Amino acid sequence: MQMSDTREIAADPATVYAALLDPAVLLACVPGAQEVTGNPEEGYTATVVQKVGPVKATFQGTVTMSDMVPGESLTIAGEGKGGAAGFAKGGASVRFAPSESGGTLLSYDVEARVGGKLAQLGSRLIDGFAKKMADQFFDTLTAQFAPPPTDEDKDSPEERKGWLGRLTGRD
Repeated sequence: MQMSDTREIAADPATVYAALLDPAVLLACVPGAQEVTGNPEEGYTATVVQKVGPVKATFQGTVTMSDMVPGESLTIAGEGKGGAAGFAKGGASVRFAPSESGGTLLSYDVEARVGGKLAQLGSRLIDGFAKKMADQFFDTLTAQFAPPPTDEDKDSPEERKGWLGRLTGRD
């Protein structure tokens, strides 16, 4: 399976790069992550619980970073074993560039393989699951840098009305 995408994140490239190397940020962003430990130089170990179709598994894995150019790019390689469920292996090439809005354009190319019971589920299900996981990861990462809502955003009269009130213009 191969996948590519670009995301805009409201922080400068150096900040986003540093966040991707922080185990606490990875723990918060990886869907199903139970534990992430380690560092960029020696690699990370992770425990992730996921359900793919009818198969639920706890994956024990390792992640290594290479080709690291601070604030510009890095390569991520990972491998996880889920016991009888099978295994997952993959890598990503990640690039960071300043965006016109002052944030970061993060681009990535991912290649992944699965084996065991997971591979028997079919590529359509696996590809959809992988896309969903990537979207959740980057949505959570993006939210880490989003400005907090203002008081005006929290209590707008439009939000307090129910759907019928908004439709009819009544409270």
